[in-house]
Amino acid sequence: MTLPPQIKIPATYMRGGTSKGVFFRLQDLPESCQQPGPARDQLFLRVIGSPDPYGKHIDGMGGATSSTSKCVILSKSSRPDHDVDYLYGQVSIDKAFVDWSGNCGNLSTAAGAFALHAGLVDPARIPENGVCTVRIWQANIGKTIIAHVPVSHGQVQETGEFELDGVTFPAAEIVLEFLDPADEGECDGGGAMFPTGRLVDDLEVPGVGTFKATLINAGIPTIFVNAADIGYTGSELQEAINNDTAALMRFETIRAHGALRMGLIKTLDEAATRQHTPKIAFVAPAADYKASSGKTVAGKDIDLQVRALSMGKLHHAMMGTCAVAIGTAAAIPGTLVNIAAGGGERTAVRFGHPSGTLRVGAEAKQINGDWTVSRAIMSRSARVLMEGWIRVPADSF
Repeated sequence: MTLPPQIKIPATYMRGGTSKGVFFRLQDLPESCQQPGPARDQLFLRVIGSPDPYGKHIDGMGGATSSTSKCVILSKSSRPDHDVDYLYGQVSIDKAFVDWSGNCGNLSTAAGAFALHAGLVDPARIPENGVCTVRIWQANIGKTIIAHVPVSHGQVQETGEFELDGVTFPAAEIVLEFLDPADEGECDGGGAMFPTGRLVDDLEVPGVGTFKATLINAGIPTIFVNAADIGYTGSELQEAINNDTAALMRFETIRAHGALRMGLIKTLDEAATRQHTPKIAFVAPAADYKASSGKTVAGKDIDLQVRALSMGKLHHAMMGTCAVAIGTAAAIPGTLVNIAAGGGERTAVRFGHPSGTLRVGAEAKQINGDWTVSRAIMSRSARVLMEGWIRVPADSF
């Protein structure tokens, strides 16, 4: 009996924001995986170690959480005024599929840094010392992201003093700009940023209840509900929700009905094969609480509290794309996020999440009755953790 050997594929393991993922240059992938399709999906499943009925990812690079089950492909961009194309795959932990329906805001940070590490940016555009502006085309959602990556001696400056709640050690700050982040073409509803044409909807969920909800497409499709309406304070940490099977099922039911209302799916059954989007989050006014690190977050230091679920579990911090949705919704008077933050007009908001706080800014304005957002801005950090080759059995894809 002849058994297949393992093959080696050049890869880099990176942290970006509060997430980690395996990064590839498109040109380094096996030929059958250089285009979308089953071969690429099967490769990424094997790289991460999914599907894993044990929920541990022992036989792969994944970390068995939504924050660590990720793969990224970068290539030189053929689009004018862009340096790289960035494609993101969210790998399911317990099912055999890769979700390509949205972006990862945290790994967008690492995408900018990896573009430099991987030699995908014109050397003439890289300063010897200073900040390199990396122009990224986010291929999943067709949007532009600008990453301002610090450079020292012609290389990415990774170490620094910038602290990010949810990340243990400080690093160099990378500023991200998400340009025109509203997903205008995603939904069938009546509004561009708000698919139903309303800032707040009554979301009816049979068997669960009817909830006030802000359904928004900015950064990533997101369903916001009030924490109090679903029996929470907004100060919850992961263990309060992720160990409650009934609560997780209720969140998934609400998410599925929200996805249907947003026009993202045509039947409720489709939600099971679209785990990455939309996100569901709940908001509450600012209050004192203890973060997962044990430190106290003072209510006076934040504008509101937000908790969000990703891939069926409460996130340990906050997804970057969901932070864009939070910043955008906070900037628009009348949304649930804006109301939780105290109402009124604002261009930035600092919110509390399970690991601490995060500040995000957004520039939103109303034109002919419709809201638009020109950009959202936040700071993250990124670092190479390991580089070399991924090994997978040759019959994996």
